[in-house]
Amino acid sequence: MALPSLTAAPRRIGPRRRRIGPGRILAWVALAVLLLVTLYPFVWMLRTAFTSNRAIFNGDFSLVPADPTLINFSRVLGHASAEEAIAAGGSGAQVDFWLYLRNSVIFTAALVAGQVGFSATAAYAFARLRFRGRDALFTVFLAGLMVPPIFTVLPNFALVRDLGWLDTFPGLLAPYLLMTPFAIFFLRQFFLGIPPEIEDAATIDGAGKITVFWRIILPMSTVPLSTLAVITAVFAWNEYLWPQLTGKDDGVRLLNVALGVFAQSSPTSSPDWAGLMAAATLQVLPVLLLLIVFGRKLVNSIGFTGIK
Repeated sequence: MALPSLTAAPRRIGPRRRRIGPGRILAWVALAVLLLVTLYPFVWMLRTAFTSNRAIFNGDFSLVPADPTLINFSRVLGHASAEEAIAAGGSGAQVDFWLYLRNSVIFTAALVAGQVGFSATAAYAFARLRFRGRDALFTVFLAGLMVPPIFTVLPNFALVRDLGWLDTFPGLLAPYLLMTPFAIFFLRQFFLGIPPEIEDAATIDGAGKITVFWRIILPMSTVPLSTLAVITAVFAWNEYLWPQLTGKDDGVRLLNVALGVFAQSSPTSSPDWAGLMAAATLQVLPVLLLLIVFGRKLVNSIGFTGIK
């Protein structure tokens, strides 16, 4: 009886193929449906922006306009006269797009710089400095997350009015400029993950707390700081209620508020939907590009700070 050879080559085992079960298929289908439901309003916004007002209600519900036109974008950017706007089915109302875009950029940039700077300083104090009542004070800050923002609108408005800051950028920025509970919590979680030995070594070399913060901690925290900047920028760009209450003057009116005024510019007829959707498309583009560029870093950074 012949014995099997002990030197026979071992059987090669290839990579196991992942079985595609019914649960995985159902998850992909649900994800696709959710994606379609989420993107459909944006697709319809683009479709309306490239359609004249006279052709919007002609019974054509296809996602691609039959006769696309750029007249709506020309009207929003100020390259079309009132006669051309009325001929395209518009109300003849004008939107000073570049002025309101400038106001929104100033508001967003100032808010991002203020919140990131002040929140980073406060978060580092809660993460590293030891003082009496630190934990209790941090708990109070976190409790602010449970207060609905609508509850603070009336007191903030009364304060800004008494200070004479209505229709000014200081009045627009006052409730948001310094810090928010979420920003402090977000950065504090990251600062707690930095090894204290790095700061101890710098302290032994003679560096003070301010030097350690500016020359060591901040350069090591570019990812969470940029993530917080993106989150703050998206919030500031989409803010509507507070700027609508305190920034009605054209010199400080934000683009979101201006679009709301434009939608109500023809009360005796239907709104200028084509012009409104063209302006909304241009208003969405900066935030969309920002999320496309920094979206992956934002998700990874939020997941990392939640591990602590």
